[in-house]
Amino acid sequence: MSDDPAAAPVTQAVPTGWRHRLDPRPALVRVRDSGNSILQIVVAATGAYAFAHYVLGHTAPLLAATVTVGSLGLVRDARPRQVLETVMGMLVGILVAESLFLLAGTGWWQIGLALGLTLVVARFLSPQPGFAIAAAIQSLIVMVIPSPVPFLRLVDGLVGGVAALLVTALVPRNAVRAERADAASLFQALDGAITTLAQALRRGDRLRAERGLEKARAVTPLVDRWRASLESGRSVARISPFLRRQRYELERHDRVRRSMDLAVRNARVIARRVVYLCDDGTPRPVVADVLAETARAIEVIASALDDISLEPAAREALTAVAARLDPRTIVPGASLGEQNLVLGIRPFVADLLAAAGMSEADARKVAPRI
Repeated sequence: MSDDPAAAPVTQAVPTGWRHRLDPRPALVRVRDSGNSILQIVVAATGAYAFAHYVLGHTAPLLAATVTVGSLGLVRDARPRQVLETVMGMLVGILVAESLFLLAGTGWWQIGLALGLTLVVARFLSPQPGFAIAAAIQSLIVMVIPSPVPFLRLVDGLVGGVAALLVTALVPRNAVRAERADAASLFQALDGAITTLAQALRRGDRLRAERGLEKARAVTPLVDRWRASLESGRSVARISPFLRRQRYELERHDRVRRSMDLAVRNARVIARRVVYLCDDGTPRPVVADVLAETARAIEVIASALDDISLEPAAREALTAVAARLDPRTIVPGASLGEQNLVLGIRPFVADLLAAAGMSEADARKVAPRI
């Protein structure tokens, strides 16, 4: 067993006690991260209510405000399509309840009937559970707080839905900042996994190699998180006049993300092979150096997200790594396990080259032919 403290499983202390409960910093971070969302909701709800009340003359346009709040929410991902889908769900609930109220009035059994009918219709129209729940909530409001004017609340709901879509475009959430934060988390995690695997090979430390495998597996959810934030940013950028200049960057980042998705999958393969090799406790410094150089190139690719001029430097570093990836010559007398590891590194480096701006076809040709 390695006596290096870094080889031990990493644990995190869970803060407890009254000092942690009184710490305002987590709350302030939540408020800061939700700033744009709060602004969207306030502007949309206030504007929808004011329009319905002062322009259309509705006395108490409650649904004009509730539809905007419910459709926007405080989630990070507020794509126009998702906002529209939620709005449509709410309008379905209002329409069903208004129709039933007109036919049967209101009461305990009418409320139950309206709720059940709304859920059935909503589930028929959409596979998303949120769609049905949004419809049910608005249906309850209509039945519990009746209006003397038929379908007046449907007009309020339409006003609220239009307001929600307008602020999505005109007061966009900072999706670019969110996706860059997600990208930074992914690159940092992948760099940490590859660095740990390199250290394991350098020392022949199986425990450290297993820790590297755990880290490599933990990167996958970060890829999914980055994809979601990129999709959200690109969707908003398509309709927002204020994010048009960022469309190219978002498209470029998505190209990088697709290549990194493949790289992360190959990293898990590499990690499993490193664990197998380290089982004999033999140091393998040459292959360790290859992974260490690859980790440094990953850092450059991460920096290139903000500065595209760094991509050539990343490609140059990775090309130098790829040139050494001949399993027949990199380690004289290499075992079959070492050769398999080198073969596993080749597609990993090719994926990183594609992330650094090289075409996939050219990236596959960089490593020596075998």
